[in-house]
Amino acid sequence: MLKFCSLYSGSSGNSLLIESNNTKVLVDCGTSAKKVVTALKNLEIDITDIDAILVTHEHTDHTQSLGFLSKKYDIPVFANFETWNAMPNQKVKIEDKNINIFENDTEFQIGNLQIFPFSTPHDAANSCGFSIASGHKKLSIATDLGSMKQSIFENLKGSSFILLESNYEPEILKVSSYPYSLKQRIAGPKGHLSNKDAGQTITALIHKDLKEVMLRTS
Repeated sequence: MLKFCSLYSGSSGNSLLIESNNTKVLVDCGTSAKKVVTALKNLEIDITDIDAILVTHEHTDHTQSLGFLSKKYDIPVFANFETWNAMPNQKVKIEDKNINIFENDTEFQIGNLQIFPFSTPHDAANSCGFSIASGHKKLSIATDLGSMKQSIFENLKGSSFILLESNYEPEILKVSSYPYSLKQRIAGPKGHLSNKDAGQTITALIHKDLKEVMLRTS
């Protein structure tokens, strides 16, 4: 069994739940602790049942309640070295025993989940996505990426489910009221993925075991 649930998603905050038969992990905690705890409770899951929190990158909409939740509920946190260094205000709240460092592109395990963090192009210290497998099932999370690199595509292959960014329509972005600097950031190589690129990625993956896709639009 491998289950996915998006607790919160978007520029106001991101938090995801991945669950196998005996392991539950959160990916990011970018909204308030109260919202995360309540969302889990609505799924009949207690926050104390969470085995770990994985961090994609240090931006506040992915880490807002990270330190508080780890400290209050004694939850281990996993992030790469550069991300830890980029979020000192969260790190200082977390007990040393709960600070875990992984390397992008190197698999590690939590419970019966095999976790493979892969590098993503984003304007963060060292952002990553995750491919997570249990038994013969695999799902992947690829958000906050400025382009679909071949290395990312290779990691998505074999996933039956993908959470994929589909952030903007290029022509609409050009004529939007956003400041020019923001338009450049969004459409840049370390910004966000366009709807066109997301569609092309999905089309290519349909023939490689992909069954379901959830799009993150903001």
